[in-house]
Amino acid sequence: MAAQNDEKDAQDASISTGENGKALSEPRADHVEHGSPQKSEQALDTDTGSQLSSTSIAPAERNGTTNEPPTQPQPDEEPRRSALKIALIMFALGTAVFLAAIDITIITTALPTISEHFHSSAGYTWIGSSYLLANAASTPIWGKISDIWGRKPILLLANVVFFIGSLIAGLSTNIGMLIAARAIQGIGGGGLIVLVNICISDLFSMRERGAYFGIIGGVWAIASSLGPIVGGAFTENVSWRWCFYINLPIDGVAFFIIFLILDLQSPRTPLWDGLKAIDWLGALSIVGGTLMLLFGLEFGGVSAPWSSAKVICLILFGALTIAVFFLVEWKIAPYPLMPLPIFGRRSNLAALGVCFFHAYVFIAGSYYLPLYFQAVLGATPLLSGVYLLSIALSLSFMSAATGIFIRKTGKYLPPIWFGLVLMTLGFGLFIDLSPTSSWAKIILYQIVAGIGVGPNFQSPLIALQSLVAPRDIATATATFGFVRNLATAISVVIGNVVFQNQMLKKSSLLSSFLSPAAAAALGGGSAGANIAIVNALPTQQKEVARQAISDSLSTMWIMYVCFAAAGIVVGLLVGKNVLTKHHEETKTGLEREREKRRERLEEKEAKRERRRSGRLDKEIELAGAGTGGTGGFMEEEERAVGAGGGVGKEGEA
Repeated sequence: MAAQNDEKDAQDASISTGENGKALSEPRADHVEHGSPQKSEQALDTDTGSQLSSTSIAPAERNGTTNEPPTQPQPDEEPRRSALKIALIMFALGTAVFLAAIDITIITTALPTISEHFHSSAGYTWIGSSYLLANAASTPIWGKISDIWGRKPILLLANVVFFIGSLIAGLSTNIGMLIAARAIQGIGGGGLIVLVNICISDLFSMRERGAYFGIIGGVWAIASSLGPIVGGAFTENVSWRWCFYINLPIDGVAFFIIFLILDLQSPRTPLWDGLKAIDWLGALSIVGGTLMLLFGLEFGGVSAPWSSAKVICLILFGALTIAVFFLVEWKIAPYPLMPLPIFGRRSNLAALGVCFFHAYVFIAGSYYLPLYFQAVLGATPLLSGVYLLSIALSLSFMSAATGIFIRKTGKYLPPIWFGLVLMTLGFGLFIDLSPTSSWAKIILYQIVAGIGVGPNFQSPLIALQSLVAPRDIATATATFGFVRNLATAISVVIGNVVFQNQMLKKSSLLSSFLSPAAAAALGGGSAGANIAIVNALPTQQKEVARQAISDSLSTMWIMYVCFAAAGIVVGLLVGKNVLTKHHEETKTGLEREREKRRERLEEKEAKRERRRSGRLDKEIELAGAGTGGTGGFMEEEERAVGAGGGVGKEGEA
């Protein structure tokens, strides 16, 4: 037994089993998908040097494509797609992301009108927050159910959910109905975003997908920046309801293109069998924990004091429920939503950390620059959206350029570092914005920030995908999406809390110059919802109010710069890996899920055998102290072959 479970067998457990070669095909597909052909072994040696072991290259050598007859078609061979077909697929996927992204910001300029229409000041916050909360909470589930039923049917389902939410939102007759509709939209939007990334991962090789992720990142940036413009135009010229009606025809077009053109493998899993395979306990715990945590942050300092029992209990029990989720994933779930070995390597955690800090800082530009334009500069909602084009265009350009860079060079670390540094600088420049700032300064600052934000829409995702096991690509991508959505939801709440608290500190100053009603509106806990009154004030009072808002925003930008700087530190911990151009599409379905589970169990048993024989301690000693934590479940795949980054072990930066 010990001889059969040595280090080599542990790394190639899925290859060492099977009858008459039948079981070899599926593990090999995953292995070769992110492995490198023989002709690229020189490049691997050049980039990773001594970190590549002979055992990690051996599977690729044994299962290389040169061993198969070149003229014999393979049953699982991925289809060859024409340039037109790829363009149509990317158009549909980009449209889906555009809808999910624009709905985050399209209501920012329409919120005052919507709140006034329904006579609900409380709705001002919840119309936006309900979308973000549902978006973040639902993301982990979409990735796993796409593993069970396939990418295409689940992506179509997400389109339908988003369509239904948009229709109900447009037809809403009261604020409660609108908030519920926004939550449905958020569930669908979360699925659209994460499934588009998963589909691109299935369609293209690790080296190629950077360019397509760059396109999607650019679409996201343009949509987020156009949201306030479109929302303002509809609100001023038609009706705020068109902020939601506009989704219906666009979503319909995306649905039919995906239905007709997207040709990813679908396993036709029976409904009941698939439902039984879902990690329901994990799903309930992660959704419940996320909602409680975000509700606590949302209520804190607005509808209840931070020291209140309601806020403390929501945050505390939310955190505990999330901890229960990880316990469920570790000990109970047969098909976990988030396989814990994803979190077992330092570089994986660092890539997720970069994702968190990037999303946390980026969303602030879309949410709070319009506040500066409208409240401090006196711009209309429509014009404030136009002013955002400086950051949107520079961001989109850099996102696409980064994808091309990764495709050409196979390197993702330089864009990560470059982007984080420039993002910190750009948002640091926002601290200098004032009521008297020139337009040259405002545009320049936005361009610097956009150049910094652009590279990290896709770079940390590619890093994560290249460093996890091939079987965990979809769940790792869903985890990445969850972290991004969670960061944006937390960021909007915390940014608003900082801004409101700063305005509250200026209550005495405002009371000295403004009427009691105006001072209470701007200096209270809902200053963000009352900025429209600034432009109606007399000139002298208007200057005082604008200066107070500008100073409060500057303090808020300082907070975001601190998070951006933390991102730089975390980015230095991301390890490098080689990105291969070879690709085979991922298999989905219950049978593949069972194989994944068997592979994990075999690797765990092999690890125990090595520990019993005393060889694990020797391996750790030889590997050195710089390979990250290896405690408990986190050791499970420390020696497993990294996914699509090529054959071999991660090379730490």
